[in-house]
Amino acid sequence: MREFDYIIIGGGCAGLSLAYELNLHNKLNQKKLAIIEPRGEYVRDKTWSFWKITSHNFEDCVKKSWDSFNLRVKKGVQVNECQKYPYQTIDSGLFYKKIIDNLKKNKNISFFNKIDGLNIKNSIVFNSVPEFQNQDTNLWQHFCGYEITTKKDCFNDKTISLMDFCCEQKNNVHFFYVLPFSKRNALIETTWISKNNDNALKDYDLQIKSYIKGNFLNPEYEINFKEEGAIPLFYPDNSNRSNKINIGTAGCMTRLSTGYTFLNIQEHSKYIRMNIDKINNIKKFELKKKYRILDRIFLNVLRKNPKKMPDIFYKIFDRNELKAIRFLSNNSNLSDDLSIVSKMPKWIFIKSLFI
Repeated sequence: MREFDYIIIGGGCAGLSLAYELNLHNKLNQKKLAIIEPRGEYVRDKTWSFWKITSHNFEDCVKKSWDSFNLRVKKGVQVNECQKYPYQTIDSGLFYKKIIDNLKKNKNISFFNKIDGLNIKNSIVFNSVPEFQNQDTNLWQHFCGYEITTKKDCFNDKTISLMDFCCEQKNNVHFFYVLPFSKRNALIETTWISKNNDNALKDYDLQIKSYIKGNFLNPEYEINFKEEGAIPLFYPDNSNRSNKINIGTAGCMTRLSTGYTFLNIQEHSKYIRMNIDKINNIKKFELKKKYRILDRIFLNVLRKNPKKMPDIFYKIFDRNELKAIRFLSNNSNLSDDLSIVSKMPKWIFIKSLFI
């Protein structure tokens, strides 16, 4: 059995972010790390986006930043400014290359495609593979996106479309999300918040093609990249074990009301790095309790009142964008929280307290 001080199970965003953070700060100079990842090679496969509310290690992997975003509902379009907290998109291909190139320079770091032959009992294990229960009865944010290049100018590359609800809802929550990288290049995603077992919602290709045709004057275009995924809007099992620490989605780093995870992963990685020498004896890193409680209430409302959600999202940001951004990014103060809560329809939220 091969011996390692640390083992990371899952070499995705969370596992690689932690390995990079430890290596960057010389925590692996005299410690051996094994990363378990089944994929044979790293290629671009995801897009991670967020408001830059805190600093991170991957500015050189940002494909583009925007200082404004809009929300579209049937009654109109709301445009919001975010210069203070620019909205950023990370190119996963650049992210993987940066980290793998860095880790390969350290002979104390090894990659394996399976865990067989490694002595787990004598290692500290960081696990990024979530264990889910009741997958079919809980809500997911599932999506599919095309990055396209058009033959003529089609996009306003200064402003992202964060949520466009002017589309078929099918008694769930459905919106389109558009990241314009240039006037002729954009990522267009169809996003659903629903149970993940309804195939009637998953004709993603048809949805995206219809949206492009209807909103951008049926342009000629090429598909450069396609991504598809599902983010759980419920927490996996995160119970404490003697030498195992969950990270990423497995460690409840996904914000349930938004699906945002990337910056939470970075903060968790910093926390582990700062406490690595006493990691089994410190308090578990968690999102603040107030966000967990408010997200549970919010999702109860969403589950019971999907038709009201476009207007609720609209109200959250209406003349309130900086407070909303801080709230959705886990950096709000009491004034921000009260401002968000005051914009919610009171009765349906009060009822959801008792569900």
